[in-house]
Amino acid sequence: MIDLAAVVALRAVDTHGSVVAAAEALGFTPSAVSQQVKRLERQVGVPLLERIGRGVTLTHAGRHLVEEGSRLLADMESLESGLHEQATTVAGRLRLTAFSTAMRGLIAPVAGALRTAHPELVLTLSEREPWDTVGLVATGHSEIGVVHSWGDVPLSIPDHLVTTELHRDIADVIAHRDHPLAQLAKVTPHDLVAEDWIATPEGTICRQWLNRMYAGTGHLPRIAHVSMEFDSHLALVRAGLGIALVPRLGRAVLGEDLVAVRVVDPVPTREILALHRRTMAASPAVTAVLSALAAQPATPAQNSAEASD
Repeated sequence: MIDLAAVVALRAVDTHGSVVAAAEALGFTPSAVSQQVKRLERQVGVPLLERIGRGVTLTHAGRHLVEEGSRLLADMESLESGLHEQATTVAGRLRLTAFSTAMRGLIAPVAGALRTAHPELVLTLSEREPWDTVGLVATGHSEIGVVHSWGDVPLSIPDHLVTTELHRDIADVIAHRDHPLAQLAKVTPHDLVAEDWIATPEGTICRQWLNRMYAGTGHLPRIAHVSMEFDSHLALVRAGLGIALVPRLGRAVLGEDLVAVRVVDPVPTREILALHRRTMAASPAVTAVLSALAAQPATPAQNSAEASD
């Protein structure tokens, strides 16, 4: 009989492009993943992987097994969720994947409370970018994902995933207290065309939104420095190296040197969404986690810009 756990390992190799990356995603060693795939090849009697350069790809048989096996895994997941629903049991292991500010401002406060309320529920947390999170939940490598969607910047979500809106988050312009912008109650993109920005890398959702925010000004934002983490943005603004657009969720206390200034026309707003597969809709554990995330209040106001909204 085909080992479904080994099918999960093969699917992970397909998703992540290598045995090493699949092992990291599954929390196994590369040796364990290799052994599972080899055992699966012995069971079915045909090669399932072939080496391409330094990576591997699925053979035709491997692709067929993953596609058909994924349907079986989805049916098993739905069956398990239904059994838990009948037993009203909040138990089991859920992998939760989220972006960094949600991990700090939303997931961390909730995870401890869930462990106390449901000792039989085990949460495994992983920090990833939203596009990666969608892929991990869609392919069965994470049970719950928390992502953000900025305005009209598209975030493609497959039909077999269910979305739940948790919160709406707003970003402010962060400036040094000695910067002229720090004296203003609010700004528009037209007020910012001559400013040096500290921004996330090109291709990230936040960078795309910053570019679109400038629509109608006849300019693009002038990027002086690039950094992935918003905590680093704050440090660079504190050093007087530019301004930054930083969301409120998970934002560190600004202190005396930094000022948050509201942005209008448009207001930089992002939806915080939770994702899970439809096959897990009946799971009491998934329901408990989603309810706890939705009930968690937004990060408390740290400055006048937040308090005035």
